[in-house]
Amino acid sequence: MLCDKKARGRLRCARFFWGVAMALFLISCQRPPSEVAEGIQAPRLDIQDPMTGREVNVKDYDGRVLFVNFWATWCAPCREEVPSIEALQRELFSDGRFAMVTILYKDNPKSAHDYMKGNGYSFPVFTDENGITAERFRVTGVPETYLIDKKGVLRKRVIGSLDWNSTEARTYINTLLLE
Repeated sequence: MLCDKKARGRLRCARFFWGVAMALFLISCQRPPSEVAEGIQAPRLDIQDPMTGREVNVKDYDGRVLFVNFWATWCAPCREEVPSIEALQRELFSDGRFAMVTILYKDNPKSAHDYMKGNGYSFPVFTDENGITAERFRVTGVPETYLIDKKGVLRKRVIGSLDWNSTEARTYINTLLLE
């Protein structure tokens, strides 16, 4: 009887320490806090136009408000957000103060091309072949959008979908355009 009591105590102690060890392991595996924060210089883009192979750099957009959106055709919230992105592109495309870059996230360029063509969308879609740009921006999932001001400073990070036709979104973008 005494032996059984000691064994149960050791077993409880082992379970407790195993639980603590697992908790510490799980905490250590968490992604570090995002280094991409509002108010810092925007990370460098390392993306390509899938149709031409042309590489794109954030410096290509100096002097303009840059809308950077990570998305995928397999992502339902992305597909919900796309019509408002298209409307934003159509409204502000001719404005030399605004540019848009959408970047496929873990998606096939052919799927995106077919999706865009099938729905009549015209906003620019780029690829991040090695995931380097997503890593630099610390993308946590899709959709995820970044607004960069004319000086190349990250001004807004939006995690999740947003109606870019909303009064709040348009007002914020117009504020950046007027700076």
